[in-house]
Parts: sequence; structure tokens; C-alpha cells
Amino acid sequence: MKRKLVAIAASALILMSALTGCGGTGGGAGTGDESIYPKMKLRMTVNGTDIATDTKVAHRFSELVGEASGGNIEIKVFSNDQLSGGNATKAVEMVAQGATEISAYASSVMGVLDQRLRVGTIPWIFDNYQEARATIDSTGGAYYSKLLAEKGLTYMGSFHNGFRQITNSKRPVRTPEDVKGLKIRVPGGDVYISFWKALGADPVAMSWSEVFTAIQQGTIDGQENGFSVTNSANMYEIQDYMTVWNYTYENYLFIMNSDRFDSMTPETQSLLREKALEASEWGRDLVEDEEKVLMEKFREAGMEVTELASEELVPFKELIKDLQVRFIETYGTEAAEAFGLQ
Repeated sequence: MKRKLVAIAASALILMSALTGCGGTGGGAGTGDESIYPKMKLRMTVNGTDIATDTKVAHRFSELVGEASGGNIEIKVFSNDQLSGGNATKAVEMVAQGATEISAYASSVMGVLDQRLRVGTIPWIFDNYQEARATIDSTGGAYYSKLLAEKGLTYMGSFHNGFRQITNSKRPVRTPEDVKGLKIRVPGGDVYISFWKALGADPVAMSWSEVFTAIQQGTIDGQENGFSVTNSANMYEIQDYMTVWNYTYENYLFIMNSDRFDSMTPETQSLLREKALEASEWGRDLVEDEEKVLMEKFREAGMEVTELASEELVPFKELIKDLQVRFIETYGTEAAEAFGLQ
């Protein structure tokens, strides 16, 4: 698929200006001054376990904000969807409704608000993290911001969930034939379900909290996720095979309830935007740096890890070519242009 490159430098500057506001926070200027940073407590919800990327980024954000505000702004992090009974969809709805203030959820989950938020998950539109960063930090991020604003949410930033791989307990996956018949857990959403069906697998939409037990009991054969989630959920303990093929990119969208955000002082708004972006960049670097380390960890734990070369991906890409076109048409011209698709 042809990908048109956006004017990254100019667009990134425009988006950064929109996200950070005029002038920035000035670092420690006004630190501890309640007229600038009034005392408040905010709740941030994430889906991951205590060692997952989204939870780590949330805690990093909390630390950065607390330090820069002189302790005036306290952000309490709730992992594992504690406030929504383990239901990520409900958690997203809660922040949109103002029941919680801040969240970071995967774009596949955020699609419950608007399916177009899943445009970045179309299979094989990014070859690497640099391409994903460049697009999302320019036109892609601006597009997210527009869609989320319509749902009462303020877009604060984006960080990697990672390229998604497949693990299973049946056999190594090297060809499309190897995928056929596998019962694979997916997070829901037409992109994932249609993709796996196109390859002849049996996709099963299931809450993430149920996956470990389902694999142990043989209800499903495997799951697809990035390295970080595969690690934090201990999938390497119960899955024998992993194939690294970067079949789709997924990111977390850092969001805040707009009514709550709009009620804050301009200085507080600017501080939160700045530190959300800083924490997001920190999270991106974390994901990129840890993948090779985790791959070796999985191998040492006994998992057979297969890395597919570019030429080995061709048969898979051929099978989903029409699917890519269908999704581009479904999400529309504006979404396609924002992500450099045609």
C-alpha cells in the first residue's frame, strides 16, 4: 500500500502548539502557588497491570505533575480498571461522562466512542515505530483530537501499546496455513475480527481479564498483543509459541474529561498538557527499548519465538489487501488523509 508522507516538521509544530498552549508552563514557575496551581485530586484510570506500559506512564505522569505543581495537583492512578469492575469499555465511558477525570486507553478500546479512532490499527500501514511517531505527532494526532473533542474529551498525547504479535499453544506460525483454525482472543472491533477471519482463524472477543484462565483451560489457543502486555500478563508462562510480525500498530490515547479540563486555570491546563506529552514520550522510549530484552526473556522461559522477514509477510498481506481497502473506505477520506493512506 502506498503511503504519502506528511509534512512532518511543520505539522508537528502546529500540533505541539495546539497541545501545549501558548508559552508553556515555565517549568517550576509558580510551583506551590495555589493561585496558579489550585490544590486538586484527579483520578487516572488504566487497563493494564501494575507493570504494564500504560500503568507505568500513568505513574510517571503523576510524578511529573506532582513535582511541577509543588504537590498541589495529586493524581491517583487506578490500574486494572479498578473503578469500572475490570471493564475497559465502561472505563472509557466513565471518563467521557465525567465520572473519572483522566485515562489512557488503547485505540481499539477507544473505538467504542467512534470507530474511526481505530484507523491507526489497520494492518501493516506502519513499518516501524518511527513512521508511527511521525504520523501521530502531526496529522494523526490532530485527527484524534478532533474526534475526541466531539465526545467531550481532551486529547493529551499518545504512546505505544506496541506492534502486535501472536502467541499460541498449538504451533509456530510462519505461513497463513499455520493460522487457520486457531482460536485467538481479540479485543473486539471490526479491524481485529475481520483480519483474523481473513486468515482463517477463529477470533474470539473477550475481556482481557479472562484471557489467562481461558488459555489455561483451552477455551482459546492464543492471543495477540505487544511485547509489554504479553510480558505483564505472564503469557510466556502458558504459551509455547510467539511470532513477531508487527501486523498492526496500536497506541494508547491519553485523554481527559473536557468539562473538568476547561474548568482549570490556564496554567494548570498547560502543565497537564506538557507533562502528558513528556510522560508519553517516556513511555514510547520505554516500549522501544524493552522489546529486544523481552524477546530474550521469553526465549529463556522456553517460548519458541519466530521472527518473520519482510518476504515472509507477503502471503499474509496479499490475503488482507481487500480488507485494508475496505477499512480505508469505512473510516473515510479524512481519516485516510490523516494517516497518509490512499
